[in-house]
Amino acid sequence: MARLVLTNASVTFASTDISSFVSSVTLSTSLDVVDTTSFGNTARTRVAGLADNQITVEFFQDFASGQLESVVFTTIGTSVAMVIKPVSGSTTATNPQYSFNALVSEWQPLSGAVGELATASVTWPISGAITKATS
Repeated sequence: MARLVLTNASVTFASTDISSFVSSVTLSTSLDVVDTTSFGNTARTRVAGLADNQITVEFFQDFASGQLESVVFTTIGTSVAMVIKPVSGSTTATNPQYSFNALVSEWQPLSGAVGELATASVTWPISGAITKATS
């Protein structure tokens, strides 16, 4: 079985490639569990409900014109198209592309201590479904 070490993941935010500012990315999906147990059942029964997706990103901050801060700050409170791929390059069965709209519900313009790299860490809910493409 092949293993993948993330060294060249691709992260696009509002049509802007922000991969060079990203140190960590996590795309998560969870489903509500809906109880369907009725009288007469001897054990609980359940079905999957609505999906609740989110993306968590760790950024290296950059305040230069046209860089990370200016790209993200202007989108606070809006839903932004994002695309994530494990490896930069063509979309294939072994390098799928995940597309979705993230609600920019939080932003840390500045985080860090003396002598540390300025960073930003966010977890944004995804509005709607995640689409996976393999070609």
